[in-house]
Amino acid sequence: MADDPLASVEPRAGVPKPDPILVVDGVQRRYGGLVAVDVDHLEVQRGVITSLIGPNGAGKTTFFNLLCGFDKPDAGRWTFRGDHVEGTSPHVLARKGMVRTFQLTKTLGRMTVLDNMLLAGRDQRGESAVRGLVRGTWKGQEAELEAKAHDLLVRFKLDAKAGDYAAGLSGGQRKLLEMARALMTDPALVMLDEPMAGVNPALTQSLLGHVTALRDEGMSVLFVEHDMDVIMTISDWVVCMAEGRVIAEGRPADIAGNAEVIEAYLGIDHGGSVSGEIR
Repeated sequence: MADDPLASVEPRAGVPKPDPILVVDGVQRRYGGLVAVDVDHLEVQRGVITSLIGPNGAGKTTFFNLLCGFDKPDAGRWTFRGDHVEGTSPHVLARKGMVRTFQLTKTLGRMTVLDNMLLAGRDQRGESAVRGLVRGTWKGQEAELEAKAHDLLVRFKLDAKAGDYAAGLSGGQRKLLEMARALMTDPALVMLDEPMAGVNPALTQSLLGHVTALRDEGMSVLFVEHDMDVIMTISDWVVCMAEGRVIAEGRPADIAGNAEVIEAYLGIDHGGSVSGEIR
């Protein structure tokens, strides 16, 4: 990026950002005696790629689910674009500009690829029980949505599959479809839960290119990923969670050499020194 908004930001957990799109305070989620998420303070900078990392069981996906309205916290508040959105339903958040994809894709297999895309169109007049009976009130909008969907399918190299059932897509193509469908809502913040998981290596570079393109087009990206090569390649900022807490933040190079992050992933040897570096 030509202008780096994070140039003067200190690499430490909970550090303020110059222009955060998402601000989280005191979010907790418990399951019985287990504290799955306990995030004191986190700010996600606008217009950059922020990755959320941590060992298995760190609470990353649970944290995603809380922020997106798919789960309810036991405590805490957060704002999106300056508005308090705790307790807001996922579909309302999507209208506000916060959309997410899932580790296990949520494509509708018995619908065509094009119909999957059209479902995500915003404020469709034909969904009204009254206006739906009058074709003239929604025909033009439907044509515009189909054109937008086609352009996105071309961008994600899925246009040849537009008339195919989504169930026939490969795992990587379903990831691409879910990302393309998210863009039908014109989001400000795209949240990706392990977008590379289970993807054929041949499609990995394509997905990486699409993620960086989102940022280059002015969107903010927050994603969960385990592949450290991916993290180091495309992230502008990295947040590390362990046991539900944010233990470190910084640039990829800061995180790669952070002793607390390395301990969370790999442990400490008997001599008390760091046992290795994140690769």
